[in-house]
Amino acid sequence: MAQVTYENLLEAGVHFGHLKKKWNPYMAPYIFMERNGIHIIDLNKTLRMLEEAAKVAKQLAISGRKVLFVATKKQAKEIVEREARKVNMPFVTERWLGGMLTNFSTVRKSIKRMQQIDRMQTDGTFDNMNKKERLMHLRERAKLERVIGGISELSRLPSALFVVDIKKEHIAIAEARKLNIPTIAMVDTNSNPNLVDFPIPANDDAAKSIQLVLQTITGAIGEGLQERKRKKEEERIQREAARQKRKGK
Repeated sequence: MAQVTYENLLEAGVHFGHLKKKWNPYMAPYIFMERNGIHIIDLNKTLRMLEEAAKVAKQLAISGRKVLFVATKKQAKEIVEREARKVNMPFVTERWLGGMLTNFSTVRKSIKRMQQIDRMQTDGTFDNMNKKERLMHLRERAKLERVIGGISELSRLPSALFVVDIKKEHIAIAEARKLNIPTIAMVDTNSNPNLVDFPIPANDDAAKSIQLVLQTITGAIGEGLQERKRKKEEERIQREAARQKRKGK
């Protein structure tokens, strides 16, 4: 697993928290000091908890499970989408639809509708429509893509959530908690880390901080996927060897 150092965290500004007056008292164990009215996060704890979260993410990937990445704030959206796509994981970066987890069957209907419109474009259905009908369907498709395009390959509930800014994504966190879906999240000094299973004390506003944490988590997932692929290939070779052995008797 790629080793993140204290210096990497420092350079990315991971240690900068919020103003003291905005702090959440539950973050006290993760605050190193106050400087000019701003809380400074203890990077030793960040480092340890980031490594723990990365190990969890890697194990999920090895077992073939999906991690849903969630971040709708402006400075995180592009980073999250890019990193999630690298490891073929689902993501939500536009808007969290209430019930996206707790009412997943309804969300699946919207995904199927989007796939149906895709089929209509290729099976000749569009050829029998007038221009206005085609435009209507294409607009519907674009709207669905914007909201649920990142989860279009998600056929079942994710096995875990990774969240940037749990205050902003409080509905996603609440739904995951209700369904006992494990959560990994960047938690800044204005948030409650007790709402998350694997909190990572970190600046959740700076793009460099978000990118470093995301790359660490998705890097671990990538390693997990490679390990899973290797294991499957080894099992295939073993099965083939056993088959050949039986055949030779």
